[in-house]
Amino acid sequence: MPRFLLQTHLDHAVEDVFAWHMRPGALDRLIPPWERVTIESREGTPATGGRVAFRVRRGPTEVRFEVVHSDFEQDRSFRDEQTRGPFTRWVHTHRFQPAEGGGCTVEDHVDWELPLGAAGHLLGSSTVEAELQRVFTFRHNRLRNDLARLARYGESGPLRVAVTGSTGLIGRTLCDVLKTGGHHVVRLVRSSKARRPEDALWDPIEGTVEEKKLEGLDAVVHLAGEPLLGLRWTEEKKKRIWASRVEGTENLSRALARLRRPPRVLVSGSAVGFYGDRSDQRLGEDASPGKGFLADLCQAWEGATRSAARMAIRVVHLRTGLVLTPAGGALGTMLLPFKIGVGGRIGSGRQYVSWIDHDDLLSLILHVIHTTSIRGPVNATAPFPVPNAAFTSALGRVLERPSLLPVPSLAVQALLGEMGKEMLLKGQRVQPDVAQKSGFEFMYPGIEASLRHQLGRAADDSH
Repeated sequence: MPRFLLQTHLDHAVEDVFAWHMRPGALDRLIPPWERVTIESREGTPATGGRVAFRVRRGPTEVRFEVVHSDFEQDRSFRDEQTRGPFTRWVHTHRFQPAEGGGCTVEDHVDWELPLGAAGHLLGSSTVEAELQRVFTFRHNRLRNDLARLARYGESGPLRVAVTGSTGLIGRTLCDVLKTGGHHVVRLVRSSKARRPEDALWDPIEGTVEEKKLEGLDAVVHLAGEPLLGLRWTEEKKKRIWASRVEGTENLSRALARLRRPPRVLVSGSAVGFYGDRSDQRLGEDASPGKGFLADLCQAWEGATRSAARMAIRVVHLRTGLVLTPAGGALGTMLLPFKIGVGGRIGSGRQYVSWIDHDDLLSLILHVIHTTSIRGPVNATAPFPVPNAAFTSALGRVLERPSLLPVPSLAVQALLGEMGKEMLLKGQRVQPDVAQKSGFEFMYPGIEASLRHQLGRAADDSH
């Protein structure tokens, strides 16, 4: 029977590492972002013999995968065994052992067997082994990073944090990171059907919100807004974008200002579009605003937090660049054409792309929550922005695919209109001056390292 084993040493006490795995959000954090996995149901916990059901999509096919937890030993081990799924046998044992000299060793041990006996093993064994190596290497790297983040920002104890946009690309994973850090999360949701007991109902346009759920919060992270990416910006689409960001932020800020015990900090979204099209000019947070729809939007968006600021709430505006994750957004959209060999630079390729690794963005949000000296604009971008041509070349190298087919500027404008012009053909060379001067350390400051991490493509990975 085939077996897989991966061991990693971590500079954390075994009790802390085990506790992280037991918290809500841990399983979600360990699912690689390139995998199309939906958790259908969860019953119980590893300690109570619980069950988890997944749907896993690979191309046009979808497989249901169910596991039951067993053999739980506090601070030592637990096991996940398939009760339904694609394998004849799947037993995943998690082991945690104190290491000599401090820290601990984490071990993932998988016993597996494919259907069809020897024929199945011959046809699929090497593929399964390579994918297990890829997936568990990523899981151990993410575990190390998340524990380091928790060690750095966990000394002040559990926080109560409200999050808008909690079902979005950033908000969903931010909630997972907060929960695995032992923090209490209050999601602001618009639908009573999606509401959990700890959530607060709100309507960002009408301005209604369950204010009693917001009393005594430590922080509010405001990420909600109509998606910018997509096809053409019609006038109706632009109105929705403006209302969701400007009016929604203004209504939230007024609600926070009315509280008897308002939050200490409001971290409110913005974007590098604030700076407009600035060629290769170096742009710190003190740079002037640019021109165009996005620049006007970002100025109004940031200005909509005045009500909160007037009540002495510390306000931080995250001017976020392109967030690198294959789970969605720009990178998720780009992957298919690059994988089939038809990717390449957009327009001239000289326009700068200011980007940030998805995990670094989550860390930066925690950093600004904890760093009381930070207020006002913060460029949420990596320290090394790159021209579009360099970005697409790096993506091609990581995927081991050519990146030689450019997309002409005229084609972008013909297909996507104003949206394509503003978001794809314009560029900003943005620098994270505030973050770095306040002591923030990027885990993935370089574009290729970030892409390899997010896509699970080690430098010597041939798969």
